[in-house]
Amino acid sequence: MNAPDRHAELAQLATPEKFAELLARTREPFPASRKAYLPGHLHTDLRVPVRDIALTNGEVVSVYDTSGPYTDPEAAIDVRQGLASVRGGWITGRGDVEHYEGRAPVALDDGQKSEDATRLAQLRAEAAALQRKPLRAKSGANHTGNVTQMHYARKGIITPEMEYVAIRENGKREWMAQYMQDAGREQRLMGNPMGASIPRIITPEFVRDEVARGRAIIPANINHPEVEPMAIGRNFLVKINANIGNSA
Repeated sequence: MNAPDRHAELAQLATPEKFAELLARTREPFPASRKAYLPGHLHTDLRVPVRDIALTNGEVVSVYDTSGPYTDPEAAIDVRQGLASVRGGWITGRGDVEHYEGRAPVALDDGQKSEDATRLAQLRAEAAALQRKPLRAKSGANHTGNVTQMHYARKGIITPEMEYVAIRENGKREWMAQYMQDAGREQRLMGNPMGASIPRIITPEFVRDEVARGRAIIPANINHPEVEPMAIGRNFLVKINANIGNSA
């Protein structure tokens, strides 16, 4: 294929219609697999994702699913609109945050060393729906200026994020019941706890206590409301969080 033909093919792939077609294809579930959601109890608006996998023996196993809305065939995905807010209502509902004016955008934000006013104006107009007014913690006589999950945990507050984590950690445990009736098999499945103390059922209060002790963290920045809460800690499924990259 010569260069002009290749450029024409790339241009065709870059059209919104073609991109939408490719995106829809990537969102098709694996065979015998579907996304499901578990409801909350303390906070009824929770929808915690799990992945249901049908086994050849007729059983259905549910596993931890962090693939986000891109693997939900019913989710409306538009890269020009951004991801739907999962935690926006929880964050503002606590009444301890406020909007403020962020800094003005500069050319370097768009990878440019100098302003190309027309082009940048076009790009920013196309991305207008992605822009959110930033939040910060309120301060003053009635506010601490602290909006972390650890702060809430140490005040004895079980947040929606903490219940979300508890449900995510438990998943659908019903299918494990038959395996837990065999003491030897149960011990093998549990493995070596290496000093951890993980209860059979993770409760929201257990999550709160672990966060308050400083033995677990829930990454939940107030300016990332699209984040699905999860915990990192010795008594949780995720033990380590690593970010590896060479970005400037």
